[in-house]
Amino acid sequence: MNAAVDADRPRPQVAVVVIGYDDAAHVTDAVRSALAQGPAVREVVAVDDCSADGSATLLERLAASEPRLKVIRRRVNSGGCGTPRNTGLDAATSPYVMFLDSDDVLPPGAVDALLGAATGAHAEVAGGLCVRRELPSGREVPWQARLYALHAVVPRPALRPHLVQDPLCVNKLYRTDFLREHGIRFPEGRFPYEDIVFSARVLAADPRIALIPDLVYVWHVRWSAERLSISLDRAGVGNWRARTEACRQAYETLLGAGQKALARAARARFLDHELRMYVRELGLRDAAYRRAWWELTRAHLAEFDADDWARDPAAPGRLAGRVVLASPEPRDLPRLGELAARPARLCPPYARAADGTPVWSDDLPQVSLEPLLTRPVRALPLAVDAELRPRARGARLRLRLHELYGRVARAGPEAVEVEWRHRDDGDAAVRATTRFAAAAGGWSAEADVDLPALAALGTGTWDLRLQVRFRDGASREVTAHALAGAGLLRRSAVPSARHGVVLVQPYATHSGALALRVAPGVRGVLSVVRARLHRLLH
Repeated sequence: MNAAVDADRPRPQVAVVVIGYDDAAHVTDAVRSALAQGPAVREVVAVDDCSADGSATLLERLAASEPRLKVIRRRVNSGGCGTPRNTGLDAATSPYVMFLDSDDVLPPGAVDALLGAATGAHAEVAGGLCVRRELPSGREVPWQARLYALHAVVPRPALRPHLVQDPLCVNKLYRTDFLREHGIRFPEGRFPYEDIVFSARVLAADPRIALIPDLVYVWHVRWSAERLSISLDRAGVGNWRARTEACRQAYETLLGAGQKALARAARARFLDHELRMYVRELGLRDAAYRRAWWELTRAHLAEFDADDWARDPAAPGRLAGRVVLASPEPRDLPRLGELAARPARLCPPYARAADGTPVWSDDLPQVSLEPLLTRPVRALPLAVDAELRPRARGARLRLRLHELYGRVARAGPEAVEVEWRHRDDGDAAVRATTRFAAAAGGWSAEADVDLPALAALGTGTWDLRLQVRFRDGASREVTAHALAGAGLLRRSAVPSARHGVVLVQPYATHSGALALRVAPGVRGVLSVVRARLHRLLH
């Protein structure tokens, strides 16, 4: 009986490499989450990258009572994540290896799920779902959920180019001998975005891959931390330089291995993910940053060939990239920021060339928008303006949907579902539906905003989401461009029978979309004041 039970238990086959630098507040939580995975974990290799905050002492104290924990103290700080991960990989003695950052955690059952998938499919790599948990709110956003929606076995990465969309190394388990046989390592030293290069090297080696829908990694995003992580600290142009270099190396690695489909997919990811993310933030940067960013981006995009631009030429990232290539100097940043939003918004002006072809603007006619004429309505970058006007105990939302080269009129917009969605609790929402009426240059609609109802569901930020419905039953989810001007609703205190008062502040997000900050009651008002003072002081 006991022998049968022992036979059913997972064999200790996995090494979890935990890396950290000056992260005494979190590193032991990360290590404990790895040890708590159970008997499948043979060893946890904690690599301290020459911390000065006592992290190594905490780890060694933990190792004294945990024989599976091995602590390695580096004598010199490497400046990045690649070198300590390589150090841990070299020290691992288990058949399989995983990687964990000191400020993240493995959820219960992660190792068993990945190990079972890898061994069951005879796969060199197994990957699962990661969530970005934003702290302190606790909001969780799945990472590349589409890729991990179902159990799947991919015999060769070229059969699923979408694998390139997830360059993370931490939500995956690797056969150790596979990495060593192919010489797959992380870039050494201070090399931000080392995951992008490492993952390209893995895919270039043509592994068999198992995918599972199980949650296997919790990525903590701490925007309020005194020292932002490398991936979050995008304020300096050096960060963008490092990111483009990592993407360049990933492309060259895949192309050099004969993985043309994956190399093409890597370039597509750069346009749709990296470029759009940084374009949305350009409005936050100073003129010197913008000029340097623009120059770096034009140089990188100049390496792309015709096939890179030909695939889905109306996609927002490709349109934004073509504008950058066409102009030697930064231009149209607010409009580009709206185009880079998710979902994209192409705001006016809507210019045409002399022959009637839709173009970006009168002074950039070489950037053709002709592919928009055949793009499905459900994928068009529709532009909706939104304004809020005060009313007794609430506000009135006014919407204006713009025409887009005749495409919207042919589709026939009929109604719009208005949804205010809580940013930290996606299940909390207030909805209303209203019909469109024809207006000059487009269509208009209005809806009341019940601010006390929003306050009753929770303090915090509410994002405006719109579902535009068309005559044939098609629909398109969009956000709305926030208009500002005289007479519009500003920060206001609205009377509430339940809360006494509700403090409301409309604002535009980085990409120009309308959102609301809502704080009910006296406590809510005080919390807003404290947060405002904190931002001013820091």
